[in-house]
Amino acid sequence: MNSTERTMIMQRWTTTQHELIPQLREEVGAVTPKLEKLIHIIEWVRIEEFVESSWNGIGRPPHDRGMLANAFVAKSVLGLTTTAALIERLQIDRTLRRICGFPMWKRLPAPSCFSRVFAEFATAQLAERVHEAFIKRHLGEQLIGHISRDGTAIEARERPKKVEDVKPVKRFKRGRPRRGEVREAKVNQIEQQLTQPLADIIAALPTACDRGVKCNAQGYKNSWNGYKLHLDTADCGIPISALLTSASVHDSQTAVPLSMMTRGRVTHLYDLMDAAYCSEELRAYSRRCGQVPLIDHNPRRGEKQHFSPHEAKRYQERTQAERTNGRLKDDFGGRHIRVKGHLKVMSHIMFGVLALSAEHWMRLHI
Repeated sequence: MNSTERTMIMQRWTTTQHELIPQLREEVGAVTPKLEKLIHIIEWVRIEEFVESSWNGIGRPPHDRGMLANAFVAKSVLGLTTTAALIERLQIDRTLRRICGFPMWKRLPAPSCFSRVFAEFATAQLAERVHEAFIKRHLGEQLIGHISRDGTAIEARERPKKVEDVKPVKRFKRGRPRRGEVREAKVNQIEQQLTQPLADIIAALPTACDRGVKCNAQGYKNSWNGYKLHLDTADCGIPISALLTSASVHDSQTAVPLSMMTRGRVTHLYDLMDAAYCSEELRAYSRRCGQVPLIDHNPRRGEKQHFSPHEAKRYQERTQAERTNGRLKDDFGGRHIRVKGHLKVMSHIMFGVLALSAEHWMRLHI
């Protein structure tokens, strides 16, 4: 079945809306609009199909990982800030408990089980794999006009990495070298990334919690402790690719890996980036890949180069990235990080990205 066809999408939505939800109302009672949206998101995401069971028939069987995965999706959709709040909601809300798949006659797993299973999901990159499959299944055959690339601050509740833990960089005095002094040639990181495979580029990016500084839309500098999330967003508001790095990583250092990830999932025409990505290497790389780069010029003590009228009009589509970042933080848990470590923070954010992608997909087709 081609689930991306319009008739199949409406058939799937009709079955959920007119058969599953009324049956659930008869079984457990009222279903709020928020829970109806959760039902549709879980139905489209189907995260339980990506969960593997490790039980071999010896000893006590583990809790169903599919139900726990649905619970973490519900945590993002309902805006629950902590796992304790999720467990409390499951204990008092029979409808939510039934939606996630937990049996009504059994006790819920202990809080330690929720934490342990979340660590397993983070290590296995469950949310990332489900999101990639979702994008390829529903948008892989579509032609996307614009991909808006941007980075946003992710505040975390953990101590930044100490400065002495960072490998010191040998610095030289400005001016001509002394007689007999040998200086290493400066390595352009973007040019170096162009010769590396995607896995090596991602592995080389810093991922430790540290302190970052970024200018907002009004030109003021904001600083924070934590990480930085880099997103490629389509015109429709669906995040296509995501990377989480240290807060101090410059946006331009993630342009190449994000472009590789996005081109492996969808086909698009334009790359829209702000002045932080201003680089001739990135412009040339985008053209070689078959896209048209629209990157705001950074004068760097020179004269500002403006877009032509038709490019300026098209560049306005980049505001979709900022709206997606705002929705991810306000409605899907991106502003409330209660876990520590790069893997867990990335998993927490990707559950929100997955739910956001499914919600935007339903808005487009229903």
